Amino acid sequence: MAGAQSRPLTDMHDVELAGLAALGGRREFGELVRRHSSMVRGLLRRMGAQPALADDLAQDAFMIAYEKCGAYRNEGHFGAWVGRIAARLYLRQMRKEARYVEALPDDVLETLEIDSIGRVDLDTALKALSEPERLCVSLCHGAGLTHEEIGVSLDLPLGTVKSHVKRGLDKLRARLLPAHEDSRRVWNVG
Repeated sequence: MAGAQSRPLTDMHDVELAGLAALGGRREFGELVRRHSSMVRGLLRRMGAQPALADDLAQDAFMIAYEKCGAYRNEGHFGAWVGRIAARLYLRQMRKEARYVEALPDDVLETLEIDSIGRVDLDTALKALSEPERLCVSLCHGAGLTHEEIGVSLDLPLGTVKSHVKRGLDKLRARLLPAHEDSRRVWNVG
C-alpha cells in the first residue's frame, strides 16, 4: 500500500483508488469524485433534475459511495456505479414529490436549439421526450440499468419500460439526425 500511496493519484486506476478509499483514504476518494462528479451531475440533469437538485443528489450519491466503497468490485466503470446510486436517489426523490407521470407540453419541441450544421443538443432533445421516456432512456443508457431494474425502480411492467426506451430512442434519433441524413445508414437499421 505504501508504494501505491507514493504514486500521484492521477496515475492510479479507479479500482486502486476505490480500494484505498475503502480503507479510509479520503484523498483517494476525492480523486474519484473529481473524475466522475461531472458525469453523475450530467446524468441527473438528463433524467430531469434541476441543477441544484442534481448537485445535491450527486453529493449524496458520492457520500453513499464513500461509505460503501468496499462493495465496489470493479464490476463496470466506477462512474457508472455511482451513477446508478444517484439515479436511484433521484427516483426516490421523484416518488416523494409524486410527479412521475407529468408529460412535457408540446411547445417544448419548439424550443429545440439547432446549430448551424443542423444538429440538436442531446440534453435539449431529451427534454422534448415525455418524462417516462426520458427517465427510462436515461436510466438504461446513462445509468446502465437493465430494463428489469428500471421496471422495479419505477414500479412499471417490463413491457412498458421497453416501450418507453424504444419510443424515446426513436424520438431522439429523429430529432438528432439532420433532415437530409439517411437514418438507415447512420443508425445501421435494416
